[in-house]
Amino acid sequence: MNMLPKHSADATTAEEGIAIQEEQAKFDSTAATELAMSNTLLTPRFYTTDFDELDAIDVSPVREEWDALIAQMLADPNKGHFKKNEDWDHVDWDGMEPGLKKEFIDFLISSCTAEFSGCVLYKEMKRRGNNPDITQLFQLMARDEARHAGFINDALREAGVAVNLGFLTQKKKYTYFRPKFIYYATYLSEKIGYARYITIYRHLEEHPEHRFHPIFKWFREWCNDEFSHGEAFALLMKTDPKLTSGKNVWWIKFFLTAVYATMYVRDHQRPAFHAALGVDPDWYAHEVYVKTSELTKQIFPVTLDIDHPRWQKNLERLHHANVQIADAKKQGGVAGKLAQLAGSAKAGLAFVTLFTIPVKKHRVPDSPRLEPVY
Repeated sequence: MNMLPKHSADATTAEEGIAIQEEQAKFDSTAATELAMSNTLLTPRFYTTDFDELDAIDVSPVREEWDALIAQMLADPNKGHFKKNEDWDHVDWDGMEPGLKKEFIDFLISSCTAEFSGCVLYKEMKRRGNNPDITQLFQLMARDEARHAGFINDALREAGVAVNLGFLTQKKKYTYFRPKFIYYATYLSEKIGYARYITIYRHLEEHPEHRFHPIFKWFREWCNDEFSHGEAFALLMKTDPKLTSGKNVWWIKFFLTAVYATMYVRDHQRPAFHAALGVDPDWYAHEVYVKTSELTKQIFPVTLDIDHPRWQKNLERLHHANVQIADAKKQGGVAGKLAQLAGSAKAGLAFVTLFTIPVKKHRVPDSPRLEPVY
């Protein structure tokens, strides 16, 4: 009889990691699961796609880089890492300032949902596909994302608000994206995830007094997984030059703008969280944009001009419009509906203004492979 590992950090497949979380689900929180179930412009989504098109990918044009990446992932350097050990400090959840506690739990639930979203998508590709190169890659990425989601859920479980991941799989609404949109969105999600985690990790190395929770000690290895997953999607896009040329450059620009703008608005919803970290959200956003822009030069022929005079102004306008929309929803009634419409119009105008900023163009290198250096 096969026995499950005791912890999701030791699971060698996504299925094992999910099974462990489902066994623990009897302790999980209805409120946290409901928050993870919500679908808004700012909450992580679950995606589905044309799996047959993914299965038809031929990685021959990038075979050397592909085999090196797969070998690195098969070596599994982070097996057993994502679980509590002697470095896990006691967390006084009851004594945590209420505003910080609320925002930090929101951050953890959002992060858990985003990681598990990747796990679900990758696991489904592994299940449906027959292409050994593609199914092997997605199996390995699903394994990593399941570990990440399980680890965050362990942290949430201490606060009594863990997410029921099995319920999420069955009940959360799925959004269909064409494969090329999955490439752009997921590649950016992985690379910006790396930039976000490593920026926080390096900041807290210099200022350990702001490390108010032990989970931040695990961010370096975590972001290295994110980096590898981004490398995989860069190679997938490299197999078809059409994906990063012609009219698709406009789609790349759209996804860059949307991902950067969403991050800015979401982070500005958590002032107490960033204050506790000793991080100014505007400084943090710029640092992440700089890193992500440099990384995406490996495959995207354009980057956003984040120093353009219209950039910061319209990010701020987008944030204020989002605050207006949220306040209007709480207000309710006819006046609230009108205020929501006005806020949506302001947000739309701010986004269009961001999108129309001219991009910076550059030559894409012959080989997209990078190694984390930040």
